[in-house]
Amino acid sequence: MTGPYGVLFEKVLTRVDPERAHHGAFRAIRAAGPVLRGVDRLARHGTGVRAMGLEFPSVLGLAAGFDKNAVGIDALAALGFGFVEVGTVTGEPQGGNPRPRLARLPLDRAVVNRMGFNNDGAEAVARRLAARAARLAHGRGERQGLSHRPRPSVVLGVNIGKTKVVPEDAAIGDYEKSTGLLAPYADYLVVNVSSPNTPGLRDLQAVAKLEPLLRAVRRRADEATADRDRRVPLLVKIAPDLSDDDVLAVADLAVAIGLDGIVATNTTTSRAGLLSPPEAVERAGVGGLSGEPLRRRALEVLRLLRGRVGDELTLVGVGGISGVEDAVERLNAGADLLQAYTAFVYEGPLWPRRINAALAKEAAR
Repeated sequence: MTGPYGVLFEKVLTRVDPERAHHGAFRAIRAAGPVLRGVDRLARHGTGVRAMGLEFPSVLGLAAGFDKNAVGIDALAALGFGFVEVGTVTGEPQGGNPRPRLARLPLDRAVVNRMGFNNDGAEAVARRLAARAARLAHGRGERQGLSHRPRPSVVLGVNIGKTKVVPEDAAIGDYEKSTGLLAPYADYLVVNVSSPNTPGLRDLQAVAKLEPLLRAVRRRADEATADRDRRVPLLVKIAPDLSDDDVLAVADLAVAIGLDGIVATNTTTSRAGLLSPPEAVERAGVGGLSGEPLRRRALEVLRLLRGRVGDELTLVGVGGISGVEDAVERLNAGADLLQAYTAFVYEGPLWPRRINAALAKEAAR
């Protein structure tokens, strides 16, 4: 961490509860949205890519978890993110786990979270996305005299998960509810079965349970978007803690049922190899670990997936991407797109622009 943000982080933000700091920073980003949107094209210049039939203005996106309720999509995009994945959104609103539920491990450039899918629920988020779509259509129509739905300059992903109180045998219906409400507004959908913070959720990664779930979500998404001129791409997000054999089994399933991609990976429950002293790790508590310690395993999972699926699926590399070297390494390993979260927390709002600029230079060589 360098520059003014580094000083702010070290002197102020580290002394504030991480969840409060997150909400404060996000409010500031949203407040600056109108100014930021004036320079967003420059922020993402030269790093675009086409995947899943979509034009991504930047290969770098913001992972789910930062904007859980779809309240700051366009302001975040203006920082340089070519796509923003909102959520995780559940069928029913829920408050999440008791606080404190977010901790930093600065020596490891890591975050531990046990948020528990706190969000406003699919109905509220769908209303918010509908209002955004109407604003975009109105603004574009006023400027250009157009009546059709405009394509905003950011790709919108929607990440859906299981409501905590819904039993496992009713999980498919819960995911179907979210899908029906949210698919009409999503450029792509992600089924999250890999958070460690909802009891029993990771059990859904077993192929026998995952296949009927993904098929049901696919059917419901197609029903909900039957009036659109394109099929909404569907991806699944998996855990780094799966065995290699289980990773390959998910890859085979994704190809067999015609998924569009895989997001690799979610957070880890492992605490192996951390630089932070044991007492700091113990204070951080249970939950999913993200950031630099996840880099090696996330890279391994990505390589396993690409070796198995060839060019058939879009792979989104996420986990431990801190600098341009990490980004290039992940792209060379087979990622079509990249996502970040923890590096954004540690490096600040100018970080996406710096990564995009560095990737553009790499591409020009």
